[in-house]
Amino acid sequence: MPLVVPGIQNKSGGDSEDWQNKLMGKKLGDSSDNMTFAKSDLPKEHRVLKPDSMSSMDHKPDRLNIHVDEQGTVTNVRYG
Repeated sequence: MPLVVPGIQNKSGGDSEDWQNKLMGKKLGDSSDNMTFAKSDLPKEHRVLKPDSMSSMDHKPDRLNIHVDEQGTVTNVRYG
């Protein structure tokens, strides 16, 4: 069996570091500009987590988790 390490090998064609570079410090919106990243450009399997939102603890290696602060600015990005 091959070794599978979550976040390093995934079917979505990117890794957490790539997405961090694209998203950190930006807000999510309908279109892209210097301060906003278009939601339509996110991977199909993703979720946006606000500080007060509840989330399931299930682990999906191909799901991109995007953490935002109270103002909607991306603060953390990881797979799982």
